[in-house]
Amino acid sequence: MEIVDQFIARYSKEYDFYGKAAQLVTQALERDLNESGVRCIVTYRAKDITHLEEKCRKRAPKKKYKTVEDIYEDIVDLAGVRIALYFPAEQDQVEKAVNRLFDIAEKKSFPESNRRSAEKEFSGYSATHYRVRLKERELIGPDARYAKARVEVQVASVLMHAWSEVEHDLAYKPLSGDLSDAEKKILDQLNGLVIAGEMSLRMLQEASENRVTRSGRFRNHYELAAYLLNQAERILNEPVGDSGLGRVDLLFNFLRELKKEAPAELDPYLESLHDNVERRPLSEQVIDALLAEDPSRYERFNLVRIDGAEADALDPHSLSSRMHQEIGRFLTGWVELEGLLRNLLPKEESRRIVLPISRVLDRLPSLDAETRHDIDLLRGLRNNVVHGRNMPSPGHLASASKRLEEIIERVPRVLP
Repeated sequence: MEIVDQFIARYSKEYDFYGKAAQLVTQALERDLNESGVRCIVTYRAKDITHLEEKCRKRAPKKKYKTVEDIYEDIVDLAGVRIALYFPAEQDQVEKAVNRLFDIAEKKSFPESNRRSAEKEFSGYSATHYRVRLKERELIGPDARYAKARVEVQVASVLMHAWSEVEHDLAYKPLSGDLSDAEKKILDQLNGLVIAGEMSLRMLQEASENRVTRSGRFRNHYELAAYLLNQAERILNEPVGDSGLGRVDLLFNFLRELKKEAPAELDPYLESLHDNVERRPLSEQVIDALLAEDPSRYERFNLVRIDGAEADALDPHSLSSRMHQEIGRFLTGWVELEGLLRNLLPKEESRRIVLPISRVLDRLPSLDAETRHDIDLLRGLRNNVVHGRNMPSPGHLASASKRLEEIIERVPRVLP
């Protein structure tokens, strides 16, 4: 049996494996990009066996495959994911997500050079391809085996993906000979229209953002994401880091619950943003500012969170009664502690109730070092509980609540 036959026989048995790997990558990207407010269509596939065989036989004379592994190394898109962006300007946000979610083996940008063919007026296919692997440490049980699969993630605008499909099928899979000069020119003209269309999409996105800024209300979390990103970069005077915006969908639902869906109503809470977004995503910072303003909002936020995308993990029926009790006890203690600390602020500072607790502590230098240290440790636990990250055990929460009670007793009611 020749090498290509051996490869196709083996790949036929592994077809479902590559399909599942691509599906896992797609699920991670869809969830992350949707939560971050990136509008796109994400699709996946394992490479069709018939088309793959045709490709291998066409490449074999030039590649001179000696082993089956040579073919596996040469064909990089056995598992493929395609991200079709509504707005090309959001490609940077996609790159941050890809870097955050996967181990990247290679990145390739198209066109590969600025030089144009003598036959073409326009630059052709424009996209970014990533060759990634799932992180084994984040896969559970049998799924860990999919970390071995190399998955190609293709990112381009919806317009460019459509043109690429037409161009690829006509140029590389001709049914009746090579393309004529007239057909090539028409494809080139269509490419020019696509490039012009992408420019229009960028202008449309900017116009939409300006409309929301001037007078509108956020109709969805996509508009909120665009506004938050622009405002944050203006306030911080630098691009937002890799962790980006965080759960914009959750923030949007919370703002809607509070009836604060207009940019003017959001702006006061942006004043407290800090630039450590790798550790504290922007959405979490705004949520914390809203909670700091009115501690009674904790219960409303928890209901919004349970009704959202994390319902399976946070559904009251899936948590033990003891866990609910300990969460309630801990948050009640935390709210009391926050109130005590804010009451210690100078009169002119006390009005700035949206200050995060870390900045409140900075404004209380006379608070003893041990108390400040203990509060800072519990602040990290509070963030995990509120935002649903690394939820502690009931026993851990019970111990933390006891420490909170001790700290509350130590905190002076009036600073010297």
